[in-house]
Amino acid sequence: MWTLAWPWMLLGLPLPFMVRRFLPPSNETNESGLKVPSFVLFSILINRPSAEQYTNWRLWIGLIAWCLLVLASARPERIGDEVEIPVSGRNLMLAVDLSGSMDAKDFELGGRRVDRLTATKAVASDFITRRKGDRIGLILFGEQAYLQVPLTLDRETVKTLLLEAFIGLAGEKTAIGDAITLAVKRIHDQQEEGTKQVLILLTDGANTAGEIEPLKAAELAQNIGLRIYTIGIGADQMVVSSLTGGLRRVNPSADLDETTLNEIAEKTGGRYFRAKDTSSLQEIYRLLDDIEPVPEPEAGFRPVQSFFFWPLGLSLIISICLALMNLFENGGLSRMREAIRQ
Repeated sequence: MWTLAWPWMLLGLPLPFMVRRFLPPSNETNESGLKVPSFVLFSILINRPSAEQYTNWRLWIGLIAWCLLVLASARPERIGDEVEIPVSGRNLMLAVDLSGSMDAKDFELGGRRVDRLTATKAVASDFITRRKGDRIGLILFGEQAYLQVPLTLDRETVKTLLLEAFIGLAGEKTAIGDAITLAVKRIHDQQEEGTKQVLILLTDGANTAGEIEPLKAAELAQNIGLRIYTIGIGADQMVVSSLTGGLRRVNPSADLDETTLNEIAEKTGGRYFRAKDTSSLQEIYRLLDDIEPVPEPEAGFRPVQSFFFWPLGLSLIISICLALMNLFENGGLSRMREAIRQ
């Protein structure tokens, strides 16, 4: 939609007509005499248009320049479509375990058996897509913790790099404490007053590597107001083939340290969740949407783009052209006078 920011400036359009109508005409005349031996030198003026003809078209061009100038002063603007801007987002870090145990195929996705990391990628990607307005970061950890994506509003980049992660990228062991510490450092460096800080940590084991104990790292998170939600992933039973050729039931999540994960969440004001299959993992992320809701969009915001510089520029170009034409003609008359004198 096009509009004018200052439409009252259009009242200046009739100003040249009012000046011409109400101000008295100039009475100044140029009285001069010239003696010439012959009229030969005046033959060049026979086909020259009269001053009145010049005045007519120059007057119209000048009026066009004036209209453009008045239009520019009214500041034409284009109002774009409504844009949803979050009232207030949060800093949300995702920490995903890439240790060797995440290769266990105890989840189902699309009717086929998949490993834990593949299921995590599918569910977490949908979760990231829904987090419009939050700054999201990604930490991948195993034996070491790495910042894969710093906090950003670019959700597509976070999803892409999550999908490109693979088991063993950060080592075979699990450094839960180091992952929490890295999240604390990155969030603390970009902490803003009034912004919520959240870490969602997903793992299928216990802390078996790293330099910092998980509970000590949780204390650091508590000090900066970082709320941690922990997710323990892995089925509680699985049917596998035995050495004798039969089938037996095993617990593939025997190494999961639920006690520590629960203490981390309680210490920081978060919650611990247990994901035993794909549907429960999806439900956990939906619960996280409810617990940490996406900020409501601010209705009624429309981007405004100003275009006053186009009519202003055209008016300036026309004015310069008229001025150059006057200078050129004045110079031509001067040369003719010099020729007559000679």
